[in-house]
Amino acid sequence: MSDAVLALRALRKSYNAGSPLAVEVLHGIDFSLQAGELTALIGPSGSGKTTLLNLLGLLDSPSSGELFLLGRATAQLDDDARTALRGASIGFVFQFHHLIQAFDLRENVLMPALLAGRRRDAALLSEADALLDAVGLGAHAHKRPSQLSGGQQQRGAIARALITRPPLLLADEPTGNLDTHTADGVFDLFRSFRDRYGCAVLVVTHDPRLAQRCERILTLVDGRIIEDRLQGDQQR
Repeated sequence: MSDAVLALRALRKSYNAGSPLAVEVLHGIDFSLQAGELTALIGPSGSGKTTLLNLLGLLDSPSSGELFLLGRATAQLDDDARTALRGASIGFVFQFHHLIQAFDLRENVLMPALLAGRRRDAALLSEADALLDAVGLGAHAHKRPSQLSGGQQQRGAIARALITRPPLLLADEPTGNLDTHTADGVFDLFRSFRDRYGCAVLVVTHDPRLAQRCERILTLVDGRIIEDRLQGDQQR
């Protein structure tokens, strides 16, 4: 547990609690993510992946149980504390890149760091440019998202997610709209940045080929983790 970036203990999530329409979506989830782990979360539609991802990203609170981020209990944090911890510790990459069309690519990448309170100084600009170089977009820094291909925009979103050097990177169907070749390139970036920065990476995916490239696979079915498998058929 000393290297655990994220740890879930008996995590449950219900909606409409206390009413006749009450439904429990997650039923006591337990697992940990260690620094440097590259893990896939898979499961059929309706299994609870989106609900779980919202909890992992501190976008929602569990009904019971606890979620530890960098050793800090989070279930009872107020909104301000939750927002601050999320901004400092978690990077997000979504299926739809959500780049802001009014800003060029460099400004999009800078945004999470600026929102976290960093100054827009030479050091921060240099970090943004280095990330854009690392994702192969250095020459496109001053283009608007609409001037980029889908794969380029997704790579830009990865650079944006990493500008704060987050210990945890959450990727929600990050290759869902990409062709196979581009998807492979995006996945290679996840692995490269994991190797460089030691962040824990969790990829939520419906793509079995992408999941097989991860070192660990969590399978969620009907709100329960039914399998936690290391590649090579080692069981956890």
